[in-house]
Amino acid sequence: MTGHSLFVLGGARSGKSRYAQQRAETIEGHPCFVATAQAYDDEMRRRIAQHQADRDHRWRTVEAPVDLPEAIATLDSPDSVVLVDCLTLWLSNLLLMDADIPAACARLTQSVSRFSGHLILVANEVGLGIVPDNALARRFRDDAGRLNQSIAAMADEVMLVTAGLPLRLK
Repeated sequence: MTGHSLFVLGGARSGKSRYAQQRAETIEGHPCFVATAQAYDDEMRRRIAQHQADRDHRWRTVEAPVDLPEAIATLDSPDSVVLVDCLTLWLSNLLLMDADIPAACARLTQSVSRFSGHLILVANEVGLGIVPDNALARRFRDDAGRLNQSIAAMADEVMLVTAGLPLRLK
């Protein structure tokens, strides 16, 4: 990788998105937020609106609920500052479409490995709880775990955020 990549993991409401945004805002340039969430209900619309309100005028937003590898490739330049939030929602979107998950993840890791600017990727750590009681949830947990391992292996830096506290893993 020619640029710098940061992978931020954490549980729900751990502070991972806030940490990732703060890190992006310390980098010279005009940050771009790549959103993977889709607003299917009022609660999700409120969450998205809050995330948008937390970003100031410097931020540009790109929606990429499915075409994330392509969005990352399009935004690539040595002076890019790109924050992707989050890989877990992207994976959920693909699962609901019955997409080819291994192929999509391969395209994503290829885009990440070629990125020449500053790339910050956020994901949920979903493998610390109980084993899900249904096949789809187990598949999601397994796919998310494999994706997280792939991204962590290639990232320059990996942080785990718990209770708002970042812990450097790599």
